[in-house]
Amino acid sequence: MNVLIIGGGGREHALAWKIGQSSRVGRVFVAPGNAGTAMDAENINIAADEFAELINFAKQNKVELTVVGPEGPLAAGIVDAMEQEGLRVFGPGKAAAELEASKVFCKNLLRGADVPSADYQTFDDADRAIKFLEDREDMPIVVKADGLAAGKGVIVCPGRDEALEAVRRIGQERAFGAAGDRLVIEERLDGQEASVLALTDGKTIVTLQPAQDHKPAHDGDTGPNTGGMGAYCPAPLVDDETLHWIEEHVLVPTVHAMKRAGRSFRGVLYAGLMMTYQGPKVLEYNVRFGDPECQPLLMRLKTDLVELLEATVEGRLDKLGPLEWDPRPAVCVVMASEGYPGSYTTGHPIRGLDEAAKLPDVKVFHAGTKKADGRVVTAGGRVLNVTALGSSIANAKLNAYTAVKCIRWDGAWCRKDISDKALV
Repeated sequence: MNVLIIGGGGREHALAWKIGQSSRVGRVFVAPGNAGTAMDAENINIAADEFAELINFAKQNKVELTVVGPEGPLAAGIVDAMEQEGLRVFGPGKAAAELEASKVFCKNLLRGADVPSADYQTFDDADRAIKFLEDREDMPIVVKADGLAAGKGVIVCPGRDEALEAVRRIGQERAFGAAGDRLVIEERLDGQEASVLALTDGKTIVTLQPAQDHKPAHDGDTGPNTGGMGAYCPAPLVDDETLHWIEEHVLVPTVHAMKRAGRSFRGVLYAGLMMTYQGPKVLEYNVRFGDPECQPLLMRLKTDLVELLEATVEGRLDKLGPLEWDPRPAVCVVMASEGYPGSYTTGHPIRGLDEAAKLPDVKVFHAGTKKADGRVVTAGGRVLNVTALGSSIANAKLNAYTAVKCIRWDGAWCRKDISDKALV
């Protein structure tokens, strides 16, 4: 079969690479893709928000399965549009994608389903949010833009002054545009974060192995939030007993609540969790593969990914056997452009990719890259996702950073402590 992957980041490169390994797949197209997907698949010059063009391409090229990578097209209803044209597509419809597209909807659904999460208040305007903060005691607070903000719409504030500044930035200065039309203010939870992703067809849940993302820009979890500076899998923080608890008390009630709300969920349900002293609590939901969690997950997955995606689309996840995993851990290190997550320049030639590619148990997934004058150059904030397997988490980290050292461009940087939490 021919498969179309929509998106152009590191997650989509990992999906293209893994899907291309299936014996059942002929051609793999990526729209719009990047310099890395061009090596492992075929790039199509169609943007992820050009629904009509994507539908026409899928029909003309006998695409039997479309896989939607990023949250933007999902929230805009690409799954509904393609299904109306008789195309098979992996991902939730627009109504179900609101679980990520609206933090207000997500928090209200969690409360109604009795899923553990932080206490919160929602606001339709910044002035009311400011008055709420001024009238309550000074304490750590999290301020969230309601809508999609590329992973940057959550501001963790140590106290009231910082929270007030965050509200002004999101709600008055419109730092994230329409995403800030509504605000969520919630208590700050303490603990380590974990990512638990599951496939669901609306009836059956198949949980993937737990991972841990690193959102803050700098070592020691300091600096502003980013789209993710690295990840590793599995995460020892979530043992088998805890994973079963999360399935029972988080994933299952969420899927049931979505069905009751007339928004049956089919695709990847990604729970971002805080592992508190009181147990796991949901920070947020995403409705697609995490980026960069997808990269170490797919490095370890040995089951045919196409079988999993098709079973999800066709509502037969209950017929699948247990997933098969490489027992070795995987670590992914994000190499970023100078200035990210703020402003940065692009077009810098990347050196050392061939050298890194020769290392055993290493795969360099491209995120923000493109080809220019025959060379691979930077084209985004998060540029490369250097991913490696190892006999232990420490060994996987060593292998990943050995590959990182091979690669250079002007202004390249990365966190140096990805996966260290697992080694304490």
